[in-house]
Amino acid sequence: MGTGKSCGGKIADSFEVNHSDNTILKDTIYSMHFLCYLASMPGLSKITITQFKNYDVATFNFSERVIGICGSNGRGKTNLLDAIYYLCFTKSYFTKTDAMNVQFSKDGFRLEGQFADNKIVCIHRGTGKKEFYLNDVEYTKFSEHIGRFPAVMVAPDDVELITGGSEERRRYIDTVLSQVDTAYLQHLIIYNKVLQQRNSLLKRFADTGNTDWQLLEVVDGQLIQPGNYIYQKRKEFTAALLPLVQQFYNQIANNEELVTLQYESQLNENDFHTLLNQCRQKDFILQRSNGGIHKDDIGIQLNGQVFKSTASQGQRKSLLFSLKLAEFEMLKSNKGFAPLLLLDDVFEKLDDNRMQQLLHWVCKQNDGQVFITDTHKDRLEDAFTNLETSYQVIEL
Repeated sequence: MGTGKSCGGKIADSFEVNHSDNTILKDTIYSMHFLCYLASMPGLSKITITQFKNYDVATFNFSERVIGICGSNGRGKTNLLDAIYYLCFTKSYFTKTDAMNVQFSKDGFRLEGQFADNKIVCIHRGTGKKEFYLNDVEYTKFSEHIGRFPAVMVAPDDVELITGGSEERRRYIDTVLSQVDTAYLQHLIIYNKVLQQRNSLLKRFADTGNTDWQLLEVVDGQLIQPGNYIYQKRKEFTAALLPLVQQFYNQIANNEELVTLQYESQLNENDFHTLLNQCRQKDFILQRSNGGIHKDDIGIQLNGQVFKSTASQGQRKSLLFSLKLAEFEMLKSNKGFAPLLLLDDVFEKLDDNRMQQLLHWVCKQNDGQVFITDTHKDRLEDAFTNLETSYQVIEL
């Protein structure tokens, strides 16, 4: 299915809750040991896909660091990238439920990937049960896998990160932080679970007409501790993100426009306990929690103006890639090795100049493994040839 050539020599609701501090400490120590064992991110050398989306059974071998995947629309280019992403995150980048990943009329799916000496296997059975294995040892919690094989995906609909609602930008932050901070992921899981319980409690109060103030105070207390941790980490993350985004934006757009990012949180002005008390009446009326880090956002401006209301299509695309490359760089900096970079249909998103700037960075300046899809084989090969880099092209 593939040909190799040489020229010149790229969260939390799908994971389980863990309330044990001892377990969090154990996971952190185990993750540190695991990363020391890895020393560097092993490239993906092979993947076998069974009954996943449009694939019946298919095996792909990857022999180069830079890999192009070409084929007409509907052949499975994006699905191949998603299978790779799935092995890194225990879930799909594009679909919210695993049932949507199963090939039509089939019962379950299986994915297997080889990262150097590390074998990852996912088995989704028709009953809905899912199993995840690393080197034939089954995970007791899927969250234990997150961050061990980091990846960054860039896909066509990712422009929603800029033009969409705040949920998209929170997910962006959480995806990065969950891969570099085991405790962050555990706090996020706990927060989302307690928030769900609190909203159910508010609805029950409204339905029954009876309010248990003592119980609500207990739930609020369970929400505050993980919420404060998440707030602090997000605040630090945004501060570290800004100079990277500005640097990449100027490189890709080839200009000196000023991009600013502002972490917007209700906790910037109030402590969490005070915030919950201030929102209590509104919570009762709307039967949901209106105060907390689940309302956080990143405000983006271009030359002092709100970005999504003033930016052109080209500026939006430049910013999207800047955010994704900044994500990549932060993962690399924190992990000590480059994550996988998965670029889906990028040739259709950028003009020639921006495309040249992007490819030069991801294929020449970056030392991690890169997967790039395109509908045109010649366009892929020409781009790689001009970069004078070794590459492999897989045709579907």
